[in-house]
Amino acid sequence: AALLVGGRTHLVDQHTIMDVPRFVDTLADGRVTVLQVVPSYLEAVLSHLELHPHPLPDLRCVSVTGEALKNALVQRWFAARPGVRLVNAYGLTETSDDTNHEVMDRAPADGRVPLGPCVPNVRVYVVDEQLEPVPLGAPGQIVFSGVCVGRGYVNDPERTRLAFLDDPHRPGQRLYQGGDYGRWLPGGKLEFLGRRDAQVKVRGFRIEIGEIENALLRVPGVRDGAVVVAGDDRQGKHLVAFYSGPGPLTADVLRGRLAESLPPYMVPGAFHWRARLPLTPNGKTDRTSLTALAAGAGTPEEGRRAPRTPTELRLARAWAEVLGVAADRIGRGDHFFDRGGTSLSAVKLAIALDRAVSLKDLTRHPVLADLAELVDGRREASHDLLHTLAEPADEPLGHLVCFPHAGGNAVTFQPLARALGNGGWAVHAVELPGHDPAALDEPFAPLHDVVERTVAEIARRGLTGLLLWGHSSGAALAVATAQRLQARGTPVRRVFVGAQLLGSAPERHAAASALAIRSDVEIAKELSADHDRHPLGAPDSAPALRAGAAYRHDCLAAHHFFAELLDRPPATKLTAPLTVVVADDDPGTADAVRGHDDWGLLADRVALHRIPDGGHLFPRTRPTEAARAVLAAVPLPTSS
Repeated sequence: AALLVGGRTHLVDQHTIMDVPRFVDTLADGRVTVLQVVPSYLEAVLSHLELHPHPLPDLRCVSVTGEALKNALVQRWFAARPGVRLVNAYGLTETSDDTNHEVMDRAPADGRVPLGPCVPNVRVYVVDEQLEPVPLGAPGQIVFSGVCVGRGYVNDPERTRLAFLDDPHRPGQRLYQGGDYGRWLPGGKLEFLGRRDAQVKVRGFRIEIGEIENALLRVPGVRDGAVVVAGDDRQGKHLVAFYSGPGPLTADVLRGRLAESLPPYMVPGAFHWRARLPLTPNGKTDRTSLTALAAGAGTPEEGRRAPRTPTELRLARAWAEVLGVAADRIGRGDHFFDRGGTSLSAVKLAIALDRAVSLKDLTRHPVLADLAELVDGRREASHDLLHTLAEPADEPLGHLVCFPHAGGNAVTFQPLARALGNGGWAVHAVELPGHDPAALDEPFAPLHDVVERTVAEIARRGLTGLLLWGHSSGAALAVATAQRLQARGTPVRRVFVGAQLLGSAPERHAAASALAIRSDVEIAKELSADHDRHPLGAPDSAPALRAGAAYRHDCLAAHHFFAELLDRPPATKLTAPLTVVVADDDPGTADAVRGHDDWGLLADRVALHRIPDGGHLFPRTRPTEAARAVLAAVPLPTSS
């Protein structure tokens, strides 16, 4: 239905509304000044106007409500009717319908269509699961408070109890949580990200589908878009994107544009163009139809070279299993990490191939044909600890050397390397001995051995403009390496400490004592329960037990190293500045605003860089934000 308002209310019968040409004639003849419609109906009206122009001299404003207003439609409207304002109206039935209005006289420059401010006596929060406000830019649930909130659902007390709550921030007021997700933009406006029932979990990551769709809609040439999940828990879930526009775009272009603002695990593995996306009878995107289409979309992308040799075919089947895609969609020129591979799926692949390849192999040879050539014995693997993850074609601006978290591996930094490599930085990561599930007999190495080997490799390769990043327990390796390089007279530009606070000597000693008595099985059970870290199957399996042992080894090494420094502070501090990088939603560094100053014991200059969200492993979950932490702290060299 549509509401037409001029000098008085104009009632339009259903037959006129369903007949778009007749409806447009009514607009032209009825002295209509304000029109309120749903987005899909406005698109139908606009398509008719583009083919059959009407002056509509009295129309001053169009209010769009009922569904998310997409930027492509906004751009089309102002191209056709630049003098007619658009209002993005948002609200819920339980909160007296439209409570937020964004009045626009042009398309947003950044491609995001905000929800706009609230009407008087209404408040909107973006909160976490404990109803606490989330940081600026972080996704959260949109909840309402104020006179707009209804009393509840008729004859449904249980549903009322779950949705209508007391406002913890304004005593005496009621709060309604309806299941929409959004985030505050830097300008103080609200962005809609989708419904809670559109939140999915893929490969251990909790994903907001709306966030991906918003990024897709900002790609030039995309008019409408939707993302669905294909596959199941047994075969592996993966994201599939559908979009419409003037014509198809290449998958590489779409992946590249989405990778600029999304972490790798949120970039869909497949993109399908449609002249128009299917709609439900009430004008909303028909996700059920798209999910069915995604399940049947199993043909290889045009131009993909199929695997040829027996080894390539074996690798393709293993890739398909861990990436959750059909085997015939894997080509010999495919890049494992560009197809959605992560450090976790790389571990799964090594196990699935019965240790025919290691994480080192996959890091050095991520293209399927190259990896197959290695497996066939035509290349020899290197025994270096440093693995180059990104290397610009031109002279790099500098070299970032990364040390992984407890039990982690070099592949963890692949997303960060991609983000920094695009900006001209070379990125290397240390593969710790004994951490590869394809080499279970390899012994762990003491901290000082890893440091000496890393320093020797840096010298042998002639790396300059050095930055060091140590994540969580890897901070001990980064600090120790910086100390050793400084003693040798090798300049270090900056040390980054990720997700780690120094704490006190008693805390370090106590943590080490508690961890030392725990068994591999106990640690493996905890790690297996944390799918963001080690989805390695049963906790008593050999890879899971090895992961537990590696985690203990790394944590104990870090606790002992820092405890000794706290007990006996070094006579000479690091001359390189030290930046502590934390995510606001990481409970392990919740006291970072106060606690980051403790690093002043080891470095002359200490700074804090906060990321709104991303959890403990934010270099993997929020690589763009982690890359910004590096770029913000290290000024680019100026030409003389």
